[in-house]
Amino acid sequence: MEPKIIDIKFGTDGWRGIMARDFTFENVRRVAQAIADYIKGEVDKSPQKRKNHVAGPVVIGYDRRFESDSFAREIAKVMRGNRLNPLVLAEALPTPAVSFLTRRFKGLGVVVTASHNPPSYNGIKIKCDGRAVMEGVTAAVESFIDKNIPARNNDFKEKSCRDMYLQYLKSKVNTAKIRSKLKRPVVMDYLYGAASGLLEDLVPSKHISSLHGERDPLFGGLNPEPIESNLKALMSSVVKQKALIGIALDGDADRIGIVDDLGRYYTPCQVFPMLIDYLIEKKKIKGKIVQSVSMGYLSARIAKAYNLPFEELPVGFKHVAEQLASGAAAIGGEESGGYAWKGNLPERDGLLTALLFLEMCTSLGKTPAQLWKGIEAKYGKSHFKRLDFKMNKPVADKAVFTAKLTKKLPKKILGSEIRGAIPIDGLKVILAEDHWLLIRPSGTEPLLRVYAESDSPARTDQLIELAKKWVGPNLA
Repeated sequence: MEPKIIDIKFGTDGWRGIMARDFTFENVRRVAQAIADYIKGEVDKSPQKRKNHVAGPVVIGYDRRFESDSFAREIAKVMRGNRLNPLVLAEALPTPAVSFLTRRFKGLGVVVTASHNPPSYNGIKIKCDGRAVMEGVTAAVESFIDKNIPARNNDFKEKSCRDMYLQYLKSKVNTAKIRSKLKRPVVMDYLYGAASGLLEDLVPSKHISSLHGERDPLFGGLNPEPIESNLKALMSSVVKQKALIGIALDGDADRIGIVDDLGRYYTPCQVFPMLIDYLIEKKKIKGKIVQSVSMGYLSARIAKAYNLPFEELPVGFKHVAEQLASGAAAIGGEESGGYAWKGNLPERDGLLTALLFLEMCTSLGKTPAQLWKGIEAKYGKSHFKRLDFKMNKPVADKAVFTAKLTKKLPKKILGSEIRGAIPIDGLKVILAEDHWLLIRPSGTEPLLRVYAESDSPARTDQLIELAKKWVGPNLA
């Protein structure tokens, strides 16, 4: 049976599909040809109108999923067939490495990865100037789909850029100082992903051990996402080894999960405030703090305490990156575990964040539990939860869905007055105590994502249950 020709649509961070059904060599060639047509269209423009990310080679990276390297080489063949200059990485590397190389080589980047998705998926991300491309580029690429038959040529180059990426990371954090002050075990959970072994190279120490560093395209039966439900082995290992910290990275290592010295998983609504406070207080970084709308209230409280501007953005790190790249923001974070700050690329990078956490602990002489206790004392408690619910069908228009939901809002929720409602990427309802509830339809999948945060687990659960009642008829 011939593979079905599908419509190619780029989502929040690239195009993804189920392998052998959607993500096939034929469809990958279609996307590659569209990217090549986009690049050639930019090259043909006048220097004043041309994008600066088309001058150099097309850097092509990949993760450790099934056949990712083969898909990457197929993309290179199409680029070469279009008389472009593809450079295929000689080894699987984190997606942030490709972002770094687009800045280094002044070219576009293409990464074959499905990030944290289940093992049956694969995907393509497009990078430029050290970050993800915005909707204008992906829309342009979509417009070129099937305009031309994919051309192919086997004459392309492969190059190891691993050391270049490691040197970039070492230039941003004093790894030698971390190593000299590290006295307790650190457990890394690579979740079988593209960063496997890299922290040990950055901070060679007998105190660092790792889990799930081997290649396994099935990811040990888990999704390679650094969230609590996937980190039971890491939490257990931290307790058993009496470790300082447990660190997990997702499949392409742009996201991070943190487990403290007591074996407790920290949500991004806890991790981000710890990072912000350290970056402001110790690294002297000042400027606007931005975060996706699905993040919590402690970061806003910290911004207010330091008299810094604060803004919430639509979900998707590219929106955070845009503000960082323009200089409008100094620190940014998202609910899926991606963080970035001034002085680095405007890109989330799990390894760089891991190094910063190790610097925090070793330079301050504190465990993650002690760091969090300090944040709680100054800014309050955080109990965050997210659940995904299947819907009868995808939401065709988020704006219409949000407007209908807004009309149903009562004056009070669980006895608290509604202080505000933010219609960004769904509806975020903020209560008087800063507690909040976000209802966000996927738009491309029949999923409804519900987020809530309060100062107690019980109240957070109540907010989640309330959201389920509001949207009950839409759920499968």
